[in-house]
Amino acid sequence: MNYNNFFKKLENKELKIAVVGLGYVGLPLLTTLDKYFNVIGFDLSEKRINELRNYFDKDNNIDKTDLFNLKCELSYNSSILHEANFFIIAVPTPVDKHNIPDLSLVEKATEIVARNMPRNSIIVYESTVYPGVTEDICIPIIEKFSNFKNFDDFIVGYSPERINPGDKIHTLETITKVVSAQDKESLEIISMLYGKIIKSGIYKASSIKVAEAAKVIENTQRDINVALINELAIIFSKIGIDTFEVLEAAKTKWNFLDFKPGLVGGHCIGVDPYYLVYKALELGYHPEVINSGRKINDSMGYFIGGEILKNIFINGNSRNNLKIILFGFTFKENVSDSRNTKVIDIYNYLRQYNIEVQICDPIAIKDEVMEHYGINLISFDEIKDADACVFCVAHDIFKKIDINLLKSKMRPQNPMFFDIKWIFNKDDIEKYGFKYWRL
Repeated sequence: MNYNNFFKKLENKELKIAVVGLGYVGLPLLTTLDKYFNVIGFDLSEKRINELRNYFDKDNNIDKTDLFNLKCELSYNSSILHEANFFIIAVPTPVDKHNIPDLSLVEKATEIVARNMPRNSIIVYESTVYPGVTEDICIPIIEKFSNFKNFDDFIVGYSPERINPGDKIHTLETITKVVSAQDKESLEIISMLYGKIIKSGIYKASSIKVAEAAKVIENTQRDINVALINELAIIFSKIGIDTFEVLEAAKTKWNFLDFKPGLVGGHCIGVDPYYLVYKALELGYHPEVINSGRKINDSMGYFIGGEILKNIFINGNSRNNLKIILFGFTFKENVSDSRNTKVIDIYNYLRQYNIEVQICDPIAIKDEVMEHYGINLISFDEIKDADACVFCVAHDIFKKIDINLLKSKMRPQNPMFFDIKWIFNKDDIEKYGFKYWRL
């Protein structure tokens, strides 16, 4: 396979790059590449393509101006991929209800690319996977549906996404990009391509498996650190001391790791460790620490729900018609995506005791919450006669709430204020007559 002048042709816009999957990873990549290369944007969702054509990003990761300035073609018709020679696959890799890796989307995307790609193509994967997926699963799919032979007709690389949804500081261009490939020549091509758009530099991994492993442990490490603090929060709750105060004291030492307790959901931290667990079990090893961390973090919604009920009853609210308002439903602050949110665990825990639970989240996509969870979000103006408010997600908009106005929407007897994300100052809230509790 001859890749002489391959990057030069990409740079001169003689060859096209196709970004496959235009979610919160693929779309920022597409809009950035579009400034330097001849690019195609492909997604199977006709609705998604039509939204982007109308300059609308439901995830709010891309400004309308950036969409308006796009020069590239967007399509849900896979035949457009015939025009490209360089493919970047950025589709979700979730887990199923048993926490087993679900590779169906990456396998489908691979098949679509294989059916449409020309000879002498490079395919780079950005989806998070366990070590071995790219070479052991994806390459055979490409060979099967393209009738091409690896190395002779195409080369594969892996460059894990590191997008942090909702983060306006650590963006695509400012995060060091890990790249890998099957040979030195294609590694150079991939490095030069990403080097064109990444300001913070390129790190060349020694192999595809190393790059796959590096990505999956990034979120596994964070998951375990948060799990430790969550377990400490449970212990301190039983002791009767404030976790916030303990951590404030502890972090005065220079090498104390400053993690906070909370809900761990979303598509990355709450999912990626299961990919590593799956691979370990496949190799006959049972990972103790990773599994323990996942068990703790997956249970936090129920623990918080129990603490809410316990404190409400301690506070003297024992009526049969309790009403609790949850503020925030997305998996993370300042993002609109509610898929894989752990706030649902608090909701379900409280609902099983026949408590009226309402959710206020002006950031979340209301139709998606109804579609996925059957829950109708309410506005702040609709809140009335609540016994407790629970701030589950640290949206910036919540930090601007008029606490006095919120107090007027509560029942006058013993209103409670639960601050899961440590958004507010305890003394400030208690001045308004709330009983304050934080995780």
